[in-house]
Amino acid sequence: MHHLTYGDIKAATDRIAGRIRPVTLSPVDRGAISTAHRDPLDDRPEEPCQVWLALEYMQHTGSFKARGAQNFIQAHREAGTLPDAGITIASGGNAGLACAWAAQQQKVRATVFLPANAPAVKVAKLRDYGADVRLIGSEYAEALSACQDFTNATGALASHAYDHPLIAAGAGTLLEEIRRLIPDLDTVVVAVGGGGLFAGVATAAQHHGIRTVAVEPENCRALNAALQSGAVIDVTVDSIAADSLGARRTSQMALHAAQQDRVHSVLVPDTEIIRARQALWDHRKVAVEHGAATALAALTAPPTHVPDRDLPSRPTAPSRNYRPGNGERVCVVLCGANTDPTDLAHRP
Repeated sequence: MHHLTYGDIKAATDRIAGRIRPVTLSPVDRGAISTAHRDPLDDRPEEPCQVWLALEYMQHTGSFKARGAQNFIQAHREAGTLPDAGITIASGGNAGLACAWAAQQQKVRATVFLPANAPAVKVAKLRDYGADVRLIGSEYAEALSACQDFTNATGALASHAYDHPLIAAGAGTLLEEIRRLIPDLDTVVVAVGGGGLFAGVATAAQHHGIRTVAVEPENCRALNAALQSGAVIDVTVDSIAADSLGARRTSQMALHAAQQDRVHSVLVPDTEIIRARQALWDHRKVAVEHGAATALAALTAPPTHVPDRDLPSRPTAPSRNYRPGNGERVCVVLCGANTDPTDLAHRP
């Protein structure tokens, strides 16, 4: 089992330099992300916390996934292990889009497998990136099986949405960029699905002594469940954010990262995810995925139990929000914007 290291993050940072869009940070003004419950900047009027939004939804293909995809391909190219058959992945989501885009950028063949009932807009986008799209069956498992058969038959290099050290290390480059812009950063808040983004960001954050808040929907909690059991386990997936955070199990890399100091597991209900997403639109005209809004919901959800901030989260009493301390410097990652914005119409 490969435990991600800071060296992996540094190598990825050097490897993908100039191949991705540097992250843009936006400071949050008082009242700019408040919901029906609270504004995190108002908790300590004498010295309020400082909050920035990392606008990673502006990344190529609309999500952080472009970082890992670029690192994956470039690392194999450098090692001479990139086959003539190119790369392949089973994903009609952000990972598939990023894989196809990165392959096009590096002039590598990409074959993407997804269910035959996948949205036509995703199929069209994948083909725009030059991918050979294979529509198989009606479920993801069938597409994944076909992808594995294709790998065995052709020798194509199989990529993964999150469970690969090169993918996670690429995602971790985001924290390196954030820290360069906020050298005295205290805390980074990130949504968790399968755990690739979290593993990369938390590994880099741990090296720099930065706290990581790992946020999941209450009913889509693969990482928190793994922390509770001490091992990776399957969970049920039932959340408004399941389209991007709906992994049935986290990775061993993510669990290892979550078991380190200065990492906190937070669970938020769908109602708060929806509120946070709407607040971003109402106050900033930013349309993000529910998965991206999940990170912000940790700050805007109503206060409940908060674990000891200098210890790993205690699975017996998971937090339902994160309340920044006096003067704390916090960055919330808005990780993706591949969403249908039609439900964000102005409300009276």
